[in-house]
Amino acid sequence: MHDKRKTRVGLPVLLLGSAMMIAGVSVGVSAQQTEEKKPVVKTRTYAGGRDPFKKYEAPKPGDKKAGAVLVPSIQERISLYKAQKTAAMNARMPAPKPTTALLLNEIQVIGISRTPRGYAAIVEATPIKLSYVIYPGEPFFDGQLVAIEDSRLIFRRETVLTNGRRERSVEVKPLRQPNAVGSMATAGPAESSASTSKP
Repeated sequence: MHDKRKTRVGLPVLLLGSAMMIAGVSVGVSAQQTEEKKPVVKTRTYAGGRDPFKKYEAPKPGDKKAGAVLVPSIQERISLYKAQKTAAMNARMPAPKPTTALLLNEIQVIGISRTPRGYAAIVEATPIKLSYVIYPGEPFFDGQLVAIEDSRLIFRRETVLTNGRRERSVEVKPLRQPNAVGSMATAGPAESSASTSKP
């Protein structure tokens, strides 16, 4: 009989204790849920490019017009070439070609010849009155010799703009035509010999 009372009382106490325990745990959990901090919204900064989630907007055209960079004078280019040549000699490297100080519009094609290395051209630098023999691939201040044909030279001109871009174009230079003074000088001795042989 005594055992039956214990069981009758023990069972409700056990149920009541477990119910209180469950209620206490649920109150603690709900209290913890209300105390939780709101998640911090992180904003990304896109220093290197545009935000991938924003609609693309085309860049506005700039008001500045890009022009060609001013070319230094021939004396400045010659002094720059001399400094490069000295630095190359001190470093025991091959010296740069002297044509690197010349602009494409400062040369005239005097003649074209065929050599064991291929075609070669004889050009005259008009500001300094010197002649050079050049081959394809020869560098100039504002371009490079690309090809030599029978009666003309083909250059690739490179123009540097103020915004840093480079524009490339093709330029063709024909052989220099003899002027009237040159043709008279070459025809003079031939005419005099012909006039002496006629009588």
